Amino acid sequence: MSKLHVWVNDSFVPADHALVNITDLAVQRGYGIFDFFKTINGKPVFLEDHLDRFFRSAVLMRLDVKQSRDEIKNMIFQLIEKNGLSDSGIKIILTGGFSPDGFNIAEPNLIITQSAFQIPRTMSEKGVGVITHEYQRQFSNAKTLDYLQAIWLQPVLKEKMADDVLYHSKGLIRECPRANFFIVTNENEVLTPESDMLKGVSRKHILEIAAGMYHTEARDISLEELRNAKEAFITSTTKNILPVVRIDGRTIGDGSPGELTRTLANEYNRVIYGS
Repeated sequence: MSKLHVWVNDSFVPADHALVNITDLAVQRGYGIFDFFKTINGKPVFLEDHLDRFFRSAVLMRLDVKQSRDEIKNMIFQLIEKNGLSDSGIKIILTGGFSPDGFNIAEPNLIITQSAFQIPRTMSEKGVGVITHEYQRQFSNAKTLDYLQAIWLQPVLKEKMADDVLYHSKGLIRECPRANFFIVTNENEVLTPESDMLKGVSRKHILEIAAGMYHTEARDISLEELRNAKEAFITSTTKNILPVVRIDGRTIGDGSPGELTRTLANEYNRVIYGS
């Protein structure tokens, strides 16, 4: 039985006893938003950035947040103190509310959860393989609960022995379901998609780091540029910087994490871990 607590609307609830009414649009229609960040040594990483995106997603999805930013921050710090988890993942969920007709937005429910979570500080030497898939997410600038396509594709990933999927649309690469995508060109340019995708918090800080070291651009990237990339990597709260060494079964570079990817991973570690 879990000893963890979650925050539901205005109070703590034991995680095992947390309930949501089946009339909530999150249950009926999958309508809602969330954000997710990690804590390291009990301290939230990039909390202000995640709250910025949370409130921005709420506006885009027409969900009213009745709690103020400071109130939500206070809830988060109380939850961290109560659960006593040093390294963890915290998810802030805002649902579509208890809709009387199962179709119109009602008063949203706010749920904040925490679970033990730790990412190895050493970058993966193995790297991962991805497959490409043509798909454009709805409301791509909002972090919504809709992961239907990604979940549906899980058997395909297993069949193709791949680790993740990279969406593309109209000949341009977009994002992975839970991560942003970067390529490194033969001229050591660092590029990441800019349009029709969710701009991650890790992406933001890695762009800032890369811009101080290399020619860096956030812009449209074609499938042809992807095929000619010297290096590639994905970024997210749960992955930091994760090298991509295969795309659709084709090896990138020599099949191991590239030098520029390693450099950025080391610099990013200094930012989030302080060493």
